[in-house]
Amino acid sequence: MGTDDLAGGGVGVDNIEASRVSGTAVYNTEGDHLGHIHDLVLGKRDGKVKYAIMSFGGFLGIGEEYHPLPWETLKYDERQGGYVVGITADQLREAPRYAADAAPDWDPEYGRRIDDYYRPAYL
Repeated sequence: MGTDDLAGGGVGVDNIEASRVSGTAVYNTEGDHLGHIHDLVLGKRDGKVKYAIMSFGGFLGIGEEYHPLPWETLKYDERQGGYVVGITADQLREAPRYAADAAPDWDPEYGRRIDDYYRPAYL
């Protein structure tokens, strides 16, 4: 295994530690900056990333909202140094979201609502 295989923190060129994903910029396909990754939601049983929680809007943490994005909707773009999602800022304003002080109940229905909203973007 060469040194190139360990680029990006020692987990290989195609992997990244979750701690390094937090704070990564998110853009739409037009190159507009939408927000940044705030957190990740992992499946307890399978260990797979289910959702990226994107911080959107606000100023200095005031008025900030969190948008859960299905992980499959995000593609990493090395050129931009961030993730790209096929959704406009206007579509994001209508997407499932929550305020920083009002986390949702992550029941199966909430997950279906998120998946149904974004399904056209990644099917």
